[in-house]
Amino acid sequence: MITSLLVANRGEIACRVFRTCREQGIRTVAVHSDADAEALHVRLADAAVRLPGAAPSDTYLRGDLIVRAALAAGADAVHPGYGFLSENAGFARAVLDAGLVWVGPPPEAIEAMASKTRAKKLMGLEPLTTVTAADLPVLVKAAAGGGGRGMRMVRELDALDDELAAARAEALSAFGDDEVFVEPYIEDGRHVEVQLLADTRGTIWTLGTRDCSLQRRHQKVIEEAPAPGLTPELTASLCESAVRAARAAGHVGAGTVEFLVADGRAHFLEMNTRLQVEHPVTEAVFGIDLVALQIRIAEGAALEGDPPRARGHAVEARLYAEDPARGWAPGTGTLHRLAVPGVRLDTGYADGDTIGVHYDSLIAKAVAHAPTRAEAVRRLAGALERATVHGPVTNRELLVRSLRHEEFTAARTDTGFYDRQLPALTAPAPDPYAPLAAALADAHGRSRFGGWRNLPSQGQLKRYLMAGEEHEVRYRHTRTGLEAEGADGVRVVHADDRLVVLEVDGVRRRFEVARYGDRVHVGGTVLTALPRFPEPAPDHAPGSLLAPMPGTVVRVAEDLAAGDPVRAGEPLVWLEAMKMRHTISAPAAGTLRALYATPGLQVEVGALLAVVDTETPR
Repeated sequence: MITSLLVANRGEIACRVFRTCREQGIRTVAVHSDADAEALHVRLADAAVRLPGAAPSDTYLRGDLIVRAALAAGADAVHPGYGFLSENAGFARAVLDAGLVWVGPPPEAIEAMASKTRAKKLMGLEPLTTVTAADLPVLVKAAAGGGGRGMRMVRELDALDDELAAARAEALSAFGDDEVFVEPYIEDGRHVEVQLLADTRGTIWTLGTRDCSLQRRHQKVIEEAPAPGLTPELTASLCESAVRAARAAGHVGAGTVEFLVADGRAHFLEMNTRLQVEHPVTEAVFGIDLVALQIRIAEGAALEGDPPRARGHAVEARLYAEDPARGWAPGTGTLHRLAVPGVRLDTGYADGDTIGVHYDSLIAKAVAHAPTRAEAVRRLAGALERATVHGPVTNRELLVRSLRHEEFTAARTDTGFYDRQLPALTAPAPDPYAPLAAALADAHGRSRFGGWRNLPSQGQLKRYLMAGEEHEVRYRHTRTGLEAEGADGVRVVHADDRLVVLEVDGVRRRFEVARYGDRVHVGGTVLTALPRFPEPAPDHAPGSLLAPMPGTVVRVAEDLAAGDPVRAGEPLVWLEAMKMRHTISAPAAGTLRALYATPGLQVEVGALLAVVDTETPR
């Protein structure tokens, strides 16, 4: 039996596997990069081994270092998690060759399905080898890995070569493999998948379906089980195809077969020979622990009897440190407080941890289970609405609005949901009383200093930035407490530095307030406290190109130098942060007057990357 297990991964999935290990009495070993030295998964493990460096290629993609770490820490098994080396047959072989137990499928099964091109051939399908205008739109995909990395949708033939190059670079960085392929892009289909579990004796369980259609940048945002609205015939066909794929590959352990469903037909996408990020919804519906079952199968146990029966419905939402209104730009900084009441929360962070630029921007996964789909959706939306998430900007509000959108509640979503609905879902709707609550909380206790005078006190002024707009709040101290100026119909019932209660037109409202530097959280609304006398803004020359997010410059256009002419929309600089790449392009035709970006440079939001003189056309 396994007594000590190393997780060859980080963050949320490492913490989740450790939880099961503790319940099973298994000692845990973590590996960590220098950037993760104080990460939660390191703190939770019984032992931890350093992987020098920060980049994935130097750390979590170094199978040789991970095997060495397992042996040094006395582990007798390795669990790969998902991402990184989880579908790398060479790594699986190295683990087995070292005499360790591999909690996953045989290397041959990984080889059969880890490359999407080989998987399609195994299922009798072929990628496009020559692309013509008639084939558009097409999808460029990385042959290895997942999570939307190395994936590009192409609508214009002239853009294909650039997108192929970008996909190769991203795939190499994420998976250590730059193989990509092209396939037809089916628009507005549903992303449906089947969860599998197979033992070493030929038994394969199908554990229902999941719908993962709500995606941004080809990465899932909201998932649910079972997939709603499928006919019994289509469900049976999906499960049969999934079992056929697993048998063809010789799969063992947990795996998922993914399909695109359109016009009542299922199109095979890929098989992932690993645990999926969205596995908790299946666990909730079937009342099982997939990680515990993975470990049992790795120990040689058989799947006995029939699969457990499904009950109810489960929905999962991924909470990311990102701004959906700004092109999903990732955010960084301290996560001061995280609490989502009443639902399962899988996370790799604790209060006070730092969200950095090196890895995925996923903060946590919130999962709700209920007897019906409508109840599960309502429960998750309510929990997220009441959640406390203090720190970098997140997609929390987008998740709540998505769960309550009529297309989602009616189970009519597809992979084009955010393409259609994002502007409406990200339209600012801040609480108009949040600035007043913030000002009153800040003013708490000020009246204790100095004596009261018979003359009325002078009004105080506070300024806040909320949803891109400046708001001024005026209040004064009176003998009966704080009083808001210019807020008709509003009475201050209570105010301290953490709680403000206002009576608005006879209705009492509570506002929980927390301040971290100049950022103020009032319930779910985030404000920035502005100085009373604003400092002059940095004076950037016209045509300045600023970093829209913190990250690393991973590429500069070939042979680009100051003095070069540039075309409108020409890509100049590429930034990467948290598994996302962002292209900085010339805003108009002109001349590159200055270039400050160099590959490898770490930049903060607003850093000056280049200056384009748009007055001088090419």
